[in-house]
Amino acid sequence: MPTLNWIGKDKVVNHANAVPFHVLEHKYNFGGESGNKIIHGDNLLALKSLLPEYEGRIKCIYIDPPYNTGNEGWIYNDKVNSPQIKKWLGEVVGREGEDLSRHDKWLGMMYPRLKLLKKLLADDGAIFISIDDNEQANLKLICDEIFGAQNFIASLPWQSRQSLQNDTDLSINHEFIVVYAKKRRMKDRRLKTSNANRWYTIKEFAFNPLPIDATKFSNPDNDPRGAWKADPFDAPNVRPNLTYPITNPNTGEEFLPPDGRHWRVEPEKFATLFADGRIIFGKTGKAKPQLKVFLSEQQELGSVPNSWLDANDCGTATEATKLLQTIFGDKNIFDTPKPPRLVEKILQLATDKNSIVLDSFAGSGTTAHAVLNLNAQDGGNRKFILVEMEDYAETITAERVRRVIQGYGQTAGTGGSFDFYEVSEPLMIQGNLNENIDVEKIHAYMWYTETLSPYKKPSSNNPAYLGDFNNTAIYFHYDRDQRTILDATFLRTIEQRADRYLIYADECGLDEEFMLRNSITFKKIPRDIKRLWSDDL
Repeated sequence: MPTLNWIGKDKVVNHANAVPFHVLEHKYNFGGESGNKIIHGDNLLALKSLLPEYEGRIKCIYIDPPYNTGNEGWIYNDKVNSPQIKKWLGEVVGREGEDLSRHDKWLGMMYPRLKLLKKLLADDGAIFISIDDNEQANLKLICDEIFGAQNFIASLPWQSRQSLQNDTDLSINHEFIVVYAKKRRMKDRRLKTSNANRWYTIKEFAFNPLPIDATKFSNPDNDPRGAWKADPFDAPNVRPNLTYPITNPNTGEEFLPPDGRHWRVEPEKFATLFADGRIIFGKTGKAKPQLKVFLSEQQELGSVPNSWLDANDCGTATEATKLLQTIFGDKNIFDTPKPPRLVEKILQLATDKNSIVLDSFAGSGTTAHAVLNLNAQDGGNRKFILVEMEDYAETITAERVRRVIQGYGQTAGTGGSFDFYEVSEPLMIQGNLNENIDVEKIHAYMWYTETLSPYKKPSSNNPAYLGDFNNTAIYFHYDRDQRTILDATFLRTIEQRADRYLIYADECGLDEEFMLRNSITFKKIPRDIKRLWSDDL
């Protein structure tokens, strides 16, 4: 598979693994408990901080990263020269960064973020990335490398503008939304379980079918099965077993499939359809055969989505700007918003009513707006997570979401709530636990490192007990102010019985034979305990 190389790539390919976990500091709640999050901070750090709770759980990711047009005037600095990005490039890429082109910088910025986004995606999830021609080709190549070329779905053209005003040569009226699945559904595959003669379907991404347009169906003959429409009875290509004469019973005229085509079913199946009143011969009864397709049956299947994202259905950039001006009182506060209708369309195609939706380039907050709109429309309980690194995360991103929830202008509020966070301190400093961090957050981190699954505080009288995973009871015997020892005294505090025990402590006072006999594994807590030793003297 072709891969893309650029200056500094070797420094960023595995950088996502080296990014330290940081704590998300809760600043305030708006509207009550919901599970929705708005996070202010470097999105690379924020994405890493989300892994303990959300790895493999995000159904839909939509991001609108910088297009890298070279336009320095935008609030979101589109030339990837913002102070945060320049600082990151300087620290990670080093002196090579001084020679980077703006394409090198853009690729260096995007690559580790896309790697973390892939980790967060559910097996049946997909990522949708807005882009234009400046970086579309480069984006496709690095996404092929990160997500796998086999998981590429499409580059969906979005009709972002309809006006021809001020165009002199060629009117560019579209952008792209590049779509990759975590695991693409190529066909309906099944796997047999290892311990029973049972089958289960692999979790893979597939688009939701769209609702059927009932206006295209009618019932002119009062068919008791309800409204229907006439579909062609022929299909592309020539297949001998599907090429046979069909006689119009009203005129006696004999029909063969048009050149280069065949009938949709074999003669025996045609006879069954004809007997069931599902074959008609045009409005006058004198034409070639057509198939009756009933609305009631089609509604169960839905219609196949179209790759073209039409402005009339999904809105335009101008619509997005006008809407934002309405929300904020006619102020031009953001130059490149996306219309909520565009993101709503994506959510309709890619989520269910309980999905988690992530946007790590949140900008003006369109993704949250779309989630709240769609929940209000269909009674869904979708959750949003927004990450914005710029200073307007509170004054624009969060403020917009507040106004959408409460209502603005003549538009009623959607209802809802969210929590606002700041990316705070790292969990580890030079290989040791940051002991300024709340113990509960340390527990969540240690649980994640062992299980790669979200932490849920167990109901237990033992504060060291983190939970049971695959019949292994995990304990974190930790005290910020004194050394801890895995010994007989601690073992007497264990209430939960398990096949195996994994116990963290500062020291181990048990002999190896005893631990082996009782299936106990000891791990040393990663922290500097020199000060605790001195306290004991």
